[in-house]
Amino acid sequence: LSRYYKENNRNILKAFSMHSVFIGNPGTGKTTVARIIAKVYKALGMLERGHLIDADGGDLVAGWVGQTSGKTKDLITKAMGGILFIDEAYAITGGTTGPKGDFGGEAIAAMIKEMEDHRSEFGIIVAGYTQNMKDFLEANPGLKSRFDQTFSFEDFTEEELWEIAVSMYKSKDLVVDSEAEALLKVYIKSLYENRDRFFGNARSIRKIIEKSTRNHELRMADLSKKERTKNMMSTISIEDVKEFVPNKDIFSKQQTLGFKFKG
Repeated sequence: LSRYYKENNRNILKAFSMHSVFIGNPGTGKTTVARIIAKVYKALGMLERGHLIDADGGDLVAGWVGQTSGKTKDLITKAMGGILFIDEAYAITGGTTGPKGDFGGEAIAAMIKEMEDHRSEFGIIVAGYTQNMKDFLEANPGLKSRFDQTFSFEDFTEEELWEIAVSMYKSKDLVVDSEAEALLKVYIKSLYENRDRFFGNARSIRKIIEKSTRNHELRMADLSKKERTKNMMSTISIEDVKEFVPNKDIFSKQQTLGFKFKG
């Protein structure tokens, strides 16, 4: 469409609405995709700048009457020509009535006005858990109709989580030996099969990588410089990940790991 409009000398900056809803659990890539979308819209000529302002619901709400509207408008002004990404957008209302709910209502009213007055000049992407976002969009009769698209972010599979782990290790110039790999895969399987709505997806994997990398560095620090080999310094071993003990029921089914844990 952007190419077609360009060929017909239409003003692309006024042709599209870029307000969207992202729903899904933490760590599924919502912020990352929002940044990519901003760059894509800029490349297509739909946005002037293509930058992203990263905020959460609480950033739009002030602590006293009359200030919330200005705070919301200031954030949107910074996002002009780009995308305002609001994670956990339902924190704007907080699901409450009374003063806090009033502040949230003021923020939503100001946001709707800016979305209407500056349509196609910037985009708002609101993000969060599925049910919470549904409640948020129903908080104001005019809010839901302002968002043109909804994107659903599914949890990563076990295989995808392992691919993410390998990628994170690779970014640190590390590889995983066979014993450590076997344990980590069982641990990830345990996390995945016992996940709930608070499951962190890639965030959970990042915590594992950061902790095991620190364990590896501490292990290397205990050795003298002469004892350290290049292979040792670039390889995550079972010693570095042994604290990641999977769910016992799941772990007991694994008969091929070739090592035991105490405790």
